[in-house]
Amino acid sequence: MTAQPRHNEDDGALDRGPRGRERERLCVATRVVRPVDDLIRFVVGPDGNVVPDLKGKLPGRGVWVTGTRAALEEAVKRKAFARGFKRDVRLPTDLAAQTERLLQGGALDALAIAAKGGAVVAGFAKAAAALERNDAVALLHAAEASPEGVRKLDAIIRRQGDTSVPVIEFLTSAQLDLALGRPNVVHAALLAGAASETVLLRSRRLERFRTGGAGDRGNQTGKSAMH
Repeated sequence: MTAQPRHNEDDGALDRGPRGRERERLCVATRVVRPVDDLIRFVVGPDGNVVPDLKGKLPGRGVWVTGTRAALEEAVKRKAFARGFKRDVRLPTDLAAQTERLLQGGALDALAIAAKGGAVVAGFAKAAAALERNDAVALLHAAEASPEGVRKLDAIIRRQGDTSVPVIEFLTSAQLDLALGRPNVVHAALLAGAASETVLLRSRRLERFRTGGAGDRGNQTGKSAMH
C-alpha cells in the first residue's frame, strides 16, 4: 500500500514515505513542491524580522523558498512571506545578502571541520600529490589563484583520467587561511570522508543560490567547478 503524504501544520510539510524519509515543502515563491535539500527555510525572529534557518531547526512556523537568490527575491516581491506566515512580518532590506553570507559561512565552517579532521591537504605540492594518488575528492583554488597554478593541477586531473573531480573556487586566500589555520593558502585538496562530503554539499548549496543552477559547471578539463 502506498504511503500517503502527511501534512505538518506547523511547517506546511509534506513527508512522503515511511517515517517521512523523503521530506518535501512548498516553495512560497514558485508554488512548487520540492525536496527540502533544494529549499531554504525562513522563520520569524523574536523582533518580527524574517531570518534564514539554514539547518531547518529553529522553532516556530517555517516558510520555505527554493534555494536561489532569484526565488528569494521573487518571494519578497510577491509578499509571499506575509502570506506564508499568515501575519505581518518585517523583511530586512539585505535578506538575500544575509542569506548568502550565512551559506558561505556554513561552507567555511564545514571546511574548517574537515581540516581539523585531517581531510584537507594545503599547498600546491600536497594538492598535486593527492591528485596523483587519486586521493582527492575535490580541489580548492583561491579566487585569486594564478591561471598557471590552476592549469598545472588541471593537467594532473586530465592525466589521471578522472574528469569528475569538483573544483571549489569561490573562497579567497584569506578565507582559506582562516578555515585551514595556516597562512597563504592558494591551492588545497579535500580527501575522502564524511566531513568532505559536507563541504561539497554546502558549497553546491551556495553556488545554487548564487547562480540558480545545480552548483556545478563544466570547465576546460571537463570537471565540475563551484565558484
